[in-house]
Amino acid sequence: MSRLKCWWASNMGNFRDENQDQVRAVEYGSRILAAVCDGMGGERCGSKASEIAVRELFDRFEAGVRPEMTPDEIRALLISSVSAANSVVYTTSRMDYRSHGMGTTAVAALVEQEWISLVNVGDSRAYMIEDGRIRLLTSDHTVVNALIREGKITRAEAATHPQRNMLTRAVGVERVVKPDYYRFSRREGTILLLCSDGLSGYCTAEEILQTVQAQEQHEAIPQALVNLALSKGGRDNISLAIITNINEEVR
Repeated sequence: MSRLKCWWASNMGNFRDENQDQVRAVEYGSRILAAVCDGMGGERCGSKASEIAVRELFDRFEAGVRPEMTPDEIRALLISSVSAANSVVYTTSRMDYRSHGMGTTAVAALVEQEWISLVNVGDSRAYMIEDGRIRLLTSDHTVVNALIREGKITRAEAATHPQRNMLTRAVGVERVVKPDYYRFSRREGTILLLCSDGLSGYCTAEEILQTVQAQEQHEAIPQALVNLALSKGGRDNISLAIITNINEEVR
């Protein structure tokens, strides 16, 4: 017998003056909702945006979650939760000139024993680690990713492109946001990783996989990944959450 468990970590990095990321995870019966948001904006605005987004996303989800939900109902609730977060961040940024232009990425997952339901906006990512392999589940909403899809630049060129950090979609920047939605099957032992680009932007997927596999205990994985990103420069805030199964008898 096993149950789902989440562990997370967040670090300011080596060069930033504040941590503008937010990470949160909550259990709802046998399910877990986890989210990572990476704020952007002027001084303190990024942290304000990510804090508002996480709060509103979870408030909206908690107001609508039920023990039994169809896949369509889960999809609608996750999307409406991101939309609620977008509305509050957008309105707040226009009520105070000091917050103008603030926004945040968001990646959130509802994890069940057999299913993962995902929403994302921006370049915070979700990875699945299963059968000794790592797979990127989300698509970055960035200028360079759009250029790659259009065949205008290669992935190697994207790594040094001057617009590599420019988002094409974020929570709170426009009146309406359209999050991507995904649904994946999962098996016992599958690890889901949610992270900000402070990890994925400086560490390759293979480096992430090797670090995860090197840990004897699941609870050691988040800090090990933070240490990996710091060793690669740590030029951004680093935040992540992992969700997997644990054995009830040894918890």
